[in-house]
Amino acid sequence: MPQYFGQLHTTEQPWSTIGAVQAIQQDKRHILFKCGDPCLSISVLSPNLIRVRMTPTGEFRPRRSWAVAQVDEEWPEVPFEVRETADAVEIKTQQLRIAVYRNPCRIQCFDLAGQSFAQDTEPGMSWRTGAIAGWKQIEADEHFYGFGEPTGLLDQRSKVRTNWTYDALDYDVLTDNMYQAIPFFMALRPGVGYGLFFNTTFWSQFDIGAQQPGVWRMETQSTELDYYIIYGPEPAKIIHTYTQLTGRMPLPPRWSLGYHQCRWSYESQDVVRELAREFRQRRIPCDVIHLDIDYMKGYRVFTWSPKRFADPKELLHDLKQDGFKPVTIIDPGVKYEPEADYEVFDEGLKNDYFVRKTDGQLFHGYVWPDKAVFPDFMRAEVRQWWGDLHKSLTDVGVAGIWNDMNEPAISDRPFGDEGAK
Repeated sequence: MPQYFGQLHTTEQPWSTIGAVQAIQQDKRHILFKCGDPCLSISVLSPNLIRVRMTPTGEFRPRRSWAVAQVDEEWPEVPFEVRETADAVEIKTQQLRIAVYRNPCRIQCFDLAGQSFAQDTEPGMSWRTGAIAGWKQIEADEHFYGFGEPTGLLDQRSKVRTNWTYDALDYDVLTDNMYQAIPFFMALRPGVGYGLFFNTTFWSQFDIGAQQPGVWRMETQSTELDYYIIYGPEPAKIIHTYTQLTGRMPLPPRWSLGYHQCRWSYESQDVVRELAREFRQRRIPCDVIHLDIDYMKGYRVFTWSPKRFADPKELLHDLKQDGFKPVTIIDPGVKYEPEADYEVFDEGLKNDYFVRKTDGQLFHGYVWPDKAVFPDFMRAEVRQWWGDLHKSLTDVGVAGIWNDMNEPAISDRPFGDEGAK
Protein backbone atom coordinates (compact mmCIF):
# COMPACT_ATOMS: atom_id res chain seq x y z
CA MET A 1 0.00 0.00 0.00
CA PRO A 2 1.56 3.36 -0.97
CA GLN A 3 2.31 5.90 1.74
CA TYR A 4 0.82 9.39 1.42
CA PHE A 5 2.14 12.37 3.33
CA GLY A 6 3.79 10.22 5.98
CA GLN A 7 0.63 8.32 6.97
CA LEU A 8 0.03 4.62 6.40
CA HIS A 9 -3.31 3.28 5.33
CA THR A 10 -5.38 1.94 8.23
CA THR A 11 -8.34 -0.42 8.10
CA GLU A 12 -10.82 0.17 10.91
CA GLN A 13 -11.63 -2.93 12.93
CA PRO A 14 -15.23 -4.14 12.69
CA TRP A 15 -17.50 -4.08 15.74
CA SER A 16 -18.88 -7.26 17.27
CA THR A 17 -22.46 -6.83 18.43
CA ILE A 18 -24.43 -8.44 21.24
CA GLY A 19 -26.85 -11.06 19.89
CA ALA A 20 -30.26 -12.32 20.86
CA VAL A 21 -31.41 -12.91 24.44
CA GLN A 22 -31.28 -16.66 25.16
CA ALA A 23 -31.97 -16.83 28.90
CA ILE A 24 -33.03 -14.59 31.78
CA GLN A 25 -32.23 -14.68 35.50
CA GLN A 26 -33.73 -12.40 38.14
CA ASP A 27 -33.22 -11.60 41.81
CA LYS A 28 -34.43 -8.81 44.11
CA ARG A 29 -32.39 -6.12 42.39
CA HIS A 30 -30.92 -7.43 39.11
CA ILE A 31 -32.14 -8.93 35.85
CA LEU A 32 -29.46 -10.81 33.91
CA PHE A 33 -29.84 -11.40 30.17
CA LYS A 34 -27.63 -14.11 28.67
CA CYS A 35 -26.95 -13.60 24.97
CA GLY A 36 -24.56 -16.45 24.28
CA ASP A 37 -21.21 -15.52 25.79
CA PRO A 38 -22.08 -11.81 26.23
CA CYS A 39 -24.30 -10.83 29.16
CA LEU A 40 -26.41 -7.77 29.91
CA SER A 41 -27.35 -6.79 33.45
CA ILE A 42 -30.07 -4.30 34.46
CA SER A 43 -30.00 -3.24 38.12
CA VAL A 44 -32.95 -1.34 39.60
CA LEU A 45 -31.52 0.94 42.29
CA SER A 46 -34.37 3.40 42.79
CA PRO A 47 -37.65 4.18 41.01
CA ASN A 48 -35.82 6.59 38.67
CA LEU A 49 -32.34 5.02 38.56
CA ILE A 50 -31.10 1.93 36.75
CA ARG A 51 -27.62 0.60 36.11
CA VAL A 52 -26.77 -1.04 32.78
CA ARG A 53 -23.76 -3.34 32.40
CA MET A 54 -22.69 -5.41 29.40
CA THR A 55 -19.72 -7.75 29.13
CA PRO A 56 -18.70 -9.58 25.95
CA THR A 57 -17.10 -12.42 27.94
CA GLY A 58 -20.01 -13.31 30.23
CA GLU A 59 -17.94 -12.40 33.31
CA PHE A 60 -18.46 -9.09 35.09
CA ARG A 61 -15.44 -7.75 36.87
CA PRO A 62 -15.78 -7.98 40.68
CA ARG A 63 -15.15 -4.33 41.34
CA ARG A 64 -16.81 -1.07 42.22
CA SER A 65 -16.06 2.31 40.73
CA TRP A 66 -14.34 4.87 42.90
CA ALA A 67 -16.62 7.47 41.31
CA VAL A 68 -19.73 5.93 42.87
CA ALA A 69 -20.35 6.78 46.51
CA GLN A 70 -23.20 4.33 47.04
CA VAL A 71 -22.70 0.83 45.65
CA ASP A 72 -25.62 -1.18 44.31
CA GLU A 73 -26.17 -3.21 47.48
CA GLU A 74 -26.47 -0.08 49.65
CA TRP A 75 -29.55 1.26 47.86
CA PRO A 76 -32.84 0.38 49.56
CA GLU A 77 -34.68 -2.34 47.70
CA VAL A 78 -37.48 -0.95 45.54
CA PRO A 79 -40.39 -2.86 44.05
CA PHE A 80 -40.47 -3.43 40.31
CA GLU A 81 -42.39 -5.64 37.92
CA VAL A 82 -41.02 -7.87 35.19
CA ARG A 83 -43.28 -8.85 32.31
CA GLU A 84 -42.19 -11.07 29.43
CA THR A 85 -43.61 -10.96 25.92
CA ALA A 86 -42.55 -12.70 22.74
CA ASP A 87 -40.49 -9.68 21.66
CA ALA A 88 -39.26 -8.10 24.87
CA VAL A 89 -38.81 -8.20 28.61
CA GLU A 90 -40.34 -5.17 30.34
CA ILE A 91 -39.18 -3.85 33.70
CA LYS A 92 -41.48 -1.34 35.36
CA THR A 93 -40.87 0.83 38.44
CA GLN A 94 -43.07 3.53 39.93
CA GLN A 95 -41.50 6.12 37.60
CA LEU A 96 -40.28 4.46 34.41
CA ARG A 97 -40.43 1.43 32.17
CA ILE A 98 -37.47 -0.32 30.53
CA ALA A 99 -37.91 -2.61 27.54
CA VAL A 100 -35.14 -5.08 26.72
CA TYR A 101 -35.82 -6.43 23.24
CA ARG A 102 -34.90 -10.03 22.61
CA ASN A 103 -33.51 -10.09 19.08
CA PRO A 104 -31.29 -8.28 18.77
CA CYS A 105 -30.74 -7.35 22.43
CA ARG A 106 -31.57 -3.64 22.70
CA ILE A 107 -32.68 -1.29 25.50
CA GLN A 108 -35.38 1.38 25.36
CA CYS A 109 -36.71 3.46 28.25
CA PHE A 110 -40.15 5.06 28.61
CA ASP A 111 -41.77 7.40 31.07
CA LEU A 112 -45.19 6.43 32.41
CA ALA A 113 -46.84 8.40 29.60
CA GLY A 114 -45.10 6.18 27.07
CA GLN A 115 -42.56 8.73 25.84
CA SER A 116 -39.32 7.07 24.76
CA PHE A 117 -35.80 8.05 25.84
CA ALA A 118 -32.27 6.57 25.97
CA GLN A 119 -33.21 4.18 23.16
CA ASP A 120 -30.54 1.89 21.70
CA THR A 121 -30.05 2.16 17.96
CA GLU A 122 -27.93 0.32 15.42
CA PRO A 123 -25.45 -1.23 16.17
CA GLY A 124 -26.59 -1.19 19.81
CA MET A 125 -23.99 -2.48 22.27
CA SER A 126 -20.76 -3.54 20.56
CA TRP A 127 -17.07 -4.16 21.13
CA ARG A 128 -13.78 -4.64 19.34
CA THR A 129 -10.15 -4.93 20.41
CA GLY A 130 -9.44 -2.23 22.97
CA ALA A 131 -12.90 -0.65 22.96
CA ILE A 132 -16.54 -1.14 23.88
CA ALA A 133 -19.40 1.19 22.96
CA GLY A 134 -23.11 1.86 22.93
CA TRP A 135 -25.21 3.78 20.39
CA LYS A 136 -28.46 5.57 21.24
CA GLN A 137 -31.01 7.62 19.39
CA ILE A 138 -31.19 11.41 19.62
CA GLU A 139 -34.83 12.39 19.86
CA ALA A 140 -36.39 15.36 18.08
CA ASP A 141 -35.74 18.65 19.93
CA GLU A 142 -33.39 16.90 22.40
CA HIS A 143 -30.51 18.91 23.84
CA PHE A 144 -27.45 17.78 25.82
CA TYR A 145 -25.87 19.55 28.80
CA GLY A 146 -23.00 18.75 31.13
CA PHE A 147 -19.85 16.76 30.22
CA GLY A 148 -17.71 18.31 32.96
CA GLU A 149 -15.87 21.40 31.75
CA PRO A 150 -16.54 21.76 28.01
CA THR A 151 -15.97 24.83 25.87
CA GLY A 152 -18.50 26.46 23.59
CA LEU A 153 -22.24 26.75 24.08
CA LEU A 154 -24.19 25.04 26.86
CA ASP A 155 -25.93 22.70 24.43
CA GLN A 156 -23.32 20.12 23.35
CA ARG A 157 -25.36 18.50 20.60
CA SER A 158 -23.26 17.75 17.49
CA LYS A 159 -20.05 17.84 19.58
CA VAL A 160 -17.48 15.21 20.54
CA ARG A 161 -16.46 15.22 24.21
CA THR A 162 -13.45 13.17 25.33
CA ASN A 163 -13.03 12.13 28.96
CA TRP A 164 -9.26 12.17 29.33
CA THR A 165 -7.82 15.04 31.34
CA TYR A 166 -5.43 17.43 29.69
CA ASP A 167 -3.57 20.50 30.93
CA ALA A 168 -5.30 22.76 28.42
CA LEU A 169 -3.47 26.04 28.97
CA ASP A 170 -4.37 27.66 25.64
CA TYR A 171 -7.83 26.31 24.94
CA ASP A 172 -10.48 27.84 22.69
CA VAL A 173 -14.06 27.04 21.69
CA LEU A 174 -12.88 24.10 19.57
CA THR A 175 -10.88 22.42 22.35
CA ASP A 176 -12.20 19.00 23.32
CA ASN A 177 -10.73 17.44 26.47
CA MET A 178 -9.94 19.81 29.30
CA TYR A 179 -8.84 19.90 32.94
CA GLN A 180 -11.85 17.97 34.19
CA ALA A 181 -13.31 14.69 32.98
CA ILE A 182 -16.84 14.12 34.26
CA PRO A 183 -18.64 11.56 32.06
CA PHE A 184 -22.15 12.75 32.91
CA PHE A 185 -24.76 14.66 30.94
CA MET A 186 -28.44 15.55 30.93
CA ALA A 187 -30.57 15.11 27.81
CA LEU A 188 -33.61 17.37 27.85
CA ARG A 189 -36.57 17.90 25.56
CA PRO A 190 -40.08 19.20 26.25
CA GLY A 191 -41.67 16.94 28.85
CA VAL A 192 -38.80 14.43 29.04
CA GLY A 193 -35.42 14.57 30.70
CA TYR A 194 -32.84 12.02 31.77
CA GLY A 195 -29.23 11.92 32.91
CA LEU A 196 -26.53 9.42 32.03
CA PHE A 197 -23.39 8.67 34.03
CA PHE A 198 -20.77 6.66 32.13
CA ASN A 199 -19.15 4.57 34.84
CA THR A 200 -15.60 4.13 33.55
CA THR A 201 -12.17 5.34 34.63
CA PHE A 202 -10.64 4.39 31.28
CA TRP A 203 -10.35 6.74 28.31
CA SER A 204 -13.86 7.40 27.10
CA GLN A 205 -15.70 9.60 24.66
CA PHE A 206 -19.19 10.87 23.84
CA ASP A 207 -20.09 11.64 20.24
CA ILE A 208 -23.37 13.58 20.39
CA GLY A 209 -24.43 13.28 16.78
CA ALA A 210 -21.21 14.69 15.28
CA GLN A 211 -20.30 11.64 13.23
CA GLN A 212 -23.83 10.38 12.66
CA PRO A 213 -26.67 12.92 12.99
CA GLY A 214 -29.52 11.60 15.07
CA VAL A 215 -27.31 9.13 16.94
CA TRP A 216 -25.10 9.59 19.99
CA ARG A 217 -22.33 7.17 20.99
CA MET A 218 -20.47 6.44 24.21
CA GLU A 219 -17.19 4.56 23.89
CA THR A 220 -14.51 3.51 26.36
CA GLN A 221 -11.29 1.53 26.32
CA SER A 222 -12.56 -0.63 29.18
CA THR A 223 -13.64 -4.24 28.77
CA GLU A 224 -17.22 -3.57 29.98
CA LEU A 225 -19.99 -1.16 29.12
CA ASP A 226 -21.23 0.28 32.41
CA TYR A 227 -23.57 3.25 32.78
CA TYR A 228 -26.43 4.62 34.90
CA ILE A 229 -29.67 6.09 33.52
CA ILE A 230 -31.36 8.67 35.75
CA TYR A 231 -34.93 9.65 34.88
CA GLY A 232 -36.11 13.18 35.78
CA PRO A 233 -37.87 14.60 34.01
CA GLU A 234 -36.83 17.82 35.78
CA PRO A 235 -33.10 18.73 35.84
CA ALA A 236 -33.25 19.26 39.62
CA LYS A 237 -34.44 15.71 40.17
CA ILE A 238 -31.76 14.32 37.83
CA ILE A 239 -29.04 16.19 39.72
CA HIS A 240 -30.47 15.11 43.08
CA THR A 241 -30.24 11.44 42.12
CA TYR A 242 -26.86 11.88 40.41
CA THR A 243 -25.32 13.43 43.52
CA GLN A 244 -26.87 10.69 45.65
CA LEU A 245 -25.06 8.22 43.39
CA THR A 246 -21.67 9.95 43.15
CA GLY A 247 -21.57 11.87 46.44
CA ARG A 248 -22.26 15.34 47.76
CA MET A 249 -19.73 17.79 49.13
CA PRO A 250 -20.21 19.21 52.63
CA LEU A 251 -21.84 22.62 52.88
CA PRO A 252 -19.02 25.15 52.26
CA PRO A 253 -18.27 27.99 54.70
CA ARG A 254 -20.26 31.14 54.12
CA TRP A 255 -17.20 33.20 53.19
CA SER A 256 -16.48 30.89 50.25
CA LEU A 257 -19.58 32.32 48.55
CA GLY A 258 -18.05 35.81 48.54
CA TYR A 259 -15.80 37.63 46.09
CA HIS A 260 -12.51 35.86 45.28
CA GLN A 261 -9.31 37.30 43.83
CA CYS A 262 -7.25 34.67 42.03
CA ARG A 263 -4.70 34.63 39.23
CA TRP A 264 -1.45 33.02 38.17
CA SER A 265 0.41 34.22 40.26
CA TYR A 266 1.75 36.59 42.98
CA GLU A 267 5.53 36.37 43.15
CA SER A 268 6.06 37.66 46.70
CA GLN A 269 4.38 38.60 49.94
CA ASP A 270 5.00 42.26 49.09
CA VAL A 271 2.89 41.90 45.95
CA VAL A 272 0.11 40.24 47.96
CA ARG A 273 0.15 43.04 50.54
CA GLU A 274 -0.02 45.66 47.82
CA LEU A 275 -2.93 43.81 46.19
CA ALA A 276 -4.87 43.72 49.47
CA ARG A 277 -4.16 47.40 50.10
CA GLU A 278 -5.44 48.39 46.65
CA PHE A 279 -8.68 46.47 47.13
CA ARG A 280 -9.41 48.26 50.38
CA GLN A 281 -8.31 51.71 49.21
CA ARG A 282 -10.41 51.43 46.06
CA ARG A 283 -13.34 50.02 48.07
CA ILE A 284 -13.64 47.01 45.75
CA PRO A 285 -15.43 44.11 47.53
CA CYS A 286 -13.11 41.17 48.09
CA ASP A 287 -13.36 38.36 50.65
CA VAL A 288 -10.72 35.86 49.53
CA ILE A 289 -7.20 36.05 48.09
CA HIS A 290 -5.73 32.93 46.47
CA LEU A 291 -2.01 32.17 46.44
CA ASP A 292 -0.92 30.17 43.41
CA ILE A 293 2.16 27.94 43.08
CA ASP A 294 4.73 30.74 43.44
CA TYR A 295 4.31 30.91 47.21
CA MET A 296 6.10 27.55 47.39
CA LYS A 297 9.83 26.88 47.47
CA GLY A 298 10.55 25.67 43.95
CA TYR A 299 6.98 24.36 43.59
CA ARG A 300 7.50 21.88 46.43
CA VAL A 301 4.07 21.22 47.84
CA PHE A 302 3.55 22.14 51.56
CA THR A 303 6.49 24.57 51.59
CA TRP A 304 6.91 28.36 51.57
CA SER A 305 9.59 30.28 49.70
CA PRO A 306 12.01 31.47 52.41
CA LYS A 307 12.91 34.57 50.37
CA ARG A 308 9.71 35.69 48.67
CA PHE A 309 7.31 34.59 51.45
CA ALA A 310 9.68 34.87 54.40
CA ASP A 311 7.00 35.24 57.10
CA PRO A 312 3.77 33.53 56.00
CA LYS A 313 2.24 33.58 59.48
CA GLU A 314 2.52 37.37 59.72
CA LEU A 315 1.26 37.82 56.16
CA LEU A 316 -1.80 35.66 56.71
CA HIS A 317 -2.52 37.32 60.06
CA ASP A 318 -2.47 40.76 58.45
CA LEU A 319 -4.73 39.61 55.62
CA LYS A 320 -7.19 38.27 58.18
CA GLN A 321 -7.13 41.60 60.03
CA ASP A 322 -8.04 43.33 56.79
CA GLY A 323 -10.98 40.98 56.23
CA PHE A 324 -9.42 38.58 53.71
CA LYS A 325 -9.54 34.78 53.85
CA PRO A 326 -6.29 33.39 52.42
CA VAL A 327 -6.43 30.26 50.23
CA THR A 328 -3.33 28.35 49.10
CA ILE A 329 -3.03 26.03 46.13
CA ILE A 330 -2.07 22.38 46.63
CA ASP A 331 -0.98 20.05 43.84
CA PRO A 332 -0.82 16.24 44.26
CA GLY A 333 2.55 16.08 42.48
CA VAL A 334 5.44 15.76 44.96
CA LYS A 335 8.84 16.86 43.66
CA TYR A 336 11.13 13.87 43.15
CA GLU A 337 14.12 14.97 45.18
CA PRO A 338 16.14 12.25 46.96
CA GLU A 339 18.73 13.30 49.55
CA ALA A 340 17.52 16.92 49.57
CA ASP A 341 15.83 16.85 52.99
CA TYR A 342 12.43 17.52 51.44
CA GLU A 343 10.28 16.10 54.22
CA VAL A 344 7.15 15.38 52.17
CA PHE A 345 9.07 13.34 49.60
CA ASP A 346 11.24 11.59 52.19
CA GLU A 347 8.29 10.57 54.36
CA GLY A 348 6.21 9.41 51.40
CA LEU A 349 9.07 7.32 50.03
CA LYS A 350 9.89 5.83 53.43
CA ASN A 351 6.30 4.69 53.97
CA ASP A 352 5.74 3.64 50.35
CA TYR A 353 2.91 6.16 49.89
CA PHE A 354 3.50 6.91 46.20
CA VAL A 355 1.97 5.28 43.13
CA ARG A 356 4.08 2.51 41.62
CA LYS A 357 4.01 0.66 38.32
CA THR A 358 3.16 -3.03 38.18
CA ASP A 359 6.88 -3.87 38.25
CA GLY A 360 7.33 -1.95 41.52
CA GLN A 361 9.04 1.09 40.00
CA LEU A 362 7.89 4.52 41.18
CA PHE A 363 5.54 6.11 38.68
CA HIS A 364 6.57 9.64 37.78
CA GLY A 365 5.46 12.44 35.52
CA TYR A 366 6.31 16.10 34.94
CA VAL A 367 4.27 18.85 36.54
CA TRP A 368 5.20 22.21 38.10
CA PRO A 369 8.23 20.98 40.10
CA ASP A 370 9.34 19.01 36.99
CA LYS A 371 9.89 15.34 37.84
CA ALA A 372 7.24 14.40 40.37
CA VAL A 373 5.69 11.39 42.08
CA PHE A 374 2.08 11.01 43.15
CA PRO A 375 0.36 9.85 46.36
CA ASP A 376 -1.64 6.62 46.07
CA PHE A 377 -4.99 8.00 47.19
CA MET A 378 -6.63 4.60 46.79
CA ARG A 379 -5.19 3.73 50.21
CA ALA A 380 -6.77 5.05 53.41
CA GLU A 381 -3.44 5.55 55.19
CA VAL A 382 -2.17 7.69 52.29
CA ARG A 383 -5.29 9.83 52.32
CA GLN A 384 -4.87 10.32 56.07
CA TRP A 385 -1.19 11.27 55.66
CA TRP A 386 -1.96 13.73 52.89
CA GLY A 387 -4.80 15.29 54.88
CA ASP A 388 -2.59 15.69 57.94
CA LEU A 389 0.03 17.54 55.89
CA HIS A 390 -2.43 20.41 55.46
CA LYS A 391 -2.06 21.22 59.16
CA SER A 392 1.22 22.96 58.33
CA LEU A 393 -0.84 25.45 56.31
CA THR A 394 -3.89 25.84 58.54
CA ASP A 395 -1.67 26.33 61.62
CA VAL A 396 -0.23 29.53 60.13
CA GLY A 397 -3.63 30.92 59.13
CA VAL A 398 -4.63 29.42 55.78
CA ALA A 399 -8.45 29.42 55.62
CA GLY A 400 -9.03 27.23 52.58
CA ILE A 401 -7.30 24.87 50.18
CA TRP A 402 -7.35 25.17 46.41
CA ASN A 403 -7.12 21.57 45.21
CA ASP A 404 -5.42 21.92 41.84
CA MET A 405 -4.92 19.21 39.24
CA ASN A 406 -6.88 16.64 41.22
CA GLU A 407 -7.65 15.01 37.89
CA PRO A 408 -4.32 13.62 36.60
CA ALA A 409 -2.90 15.80 33.82
CA ILE A 410 0.83 15.31 33.43
CA SER A 411 3.54 15.82 30.82
CA ASP A 412 6.04 13.27 29.58
CA ARG A 413 8.97 15.70 29.79
CA PRO A 414 9.97 18.84 31.74
CA PHE A 415 7.79 21.88 31.10
CA GLY A 416 10.70 23.81 29.60
CA ASP A 417 11.35 21.24 26.89
CA GLU A 418 10.02 21.89 23.41
CA GLY A 419 7.64 19.64 21.55
CA ALA A 420 4.21 18.14 22.24
CA LYS A 421 3.71 16.75 25.72
